[in-house]
Amino acid sequence: MQSDLFHTSTPGLQALPLKDAQVSYQPDWLSEQAASTLITQLQQSLPWRQDTIKLYGKSVSIPRLQSWHGAPHCEYTYSGLRMKPHPMPEALGALQQRLTDELGAPFNCVLANWYRDGQDGMGLHADDEPELGEEPVIASVSLGAERKFSFKHLPTGERTDIQLENGSLLVMAGQTQRFYHHGLSKTRKIIDGRINLTFRYISPDLCKYTSLSNHN
Repeated sequence: MQSDLFHTSTPGLQALPLKDAQVSYQPDWLSEQAASTLITQLQQSLPWRQDTIKLYGKSVSIPRLQSWHGAPHCEYTYSGLRMKPHPMPEALGALQQRLTDELGAPFNCVLANWYRDGQDGMGLHADDEPELGEEPVIASVSLGAERKFSFKHLPTGERTDIQLENGSLLVMAGQTQRFYHHGLSKTRKIIDGRINLTFRYISPDLCKYTSLSNHN
């Protein structure tokens, strides 16, 4: 299991008190200057697009921009949308290597989401797609405006909120995706943009199996 590889050796990474989950957070994983420089670079350089997904049988434009990067086999599907990866830019590759070194878990792809203002968000969901494996380790780096991130415990409905700060790192592992949904709430406040980078690992074998299943 990938969760067996996960450990909190990163200085400042602290476990959050969520039952049935393995979630850790560090507010200052990147310096404020590094985070600010990186968000400007990514806004200008990534091939951003606003995709359409299937929601209750209808095609809906997602309320954010996104860009998918990784190894050539890392095709990713959610809500009826299948994404083929762009090459990994140098800046994202450097973050990916640092996360692999510090967390002891492999990563080979990243989903970049650009929330342009408070009206962009992400509904409650689990990152439980088959190609991610049974217990995925997902490392989430936040850049820009501070936003409220929510966890909903599926068995009880209990909700836990956390403020994701500029330069912060949130790591979800173990059975988090089985027992929780998570999301980013919209807000009526006029706020600056935020980019979120969620690094994942997709096994070539699982990706091949999923690809065959999607064509049956």
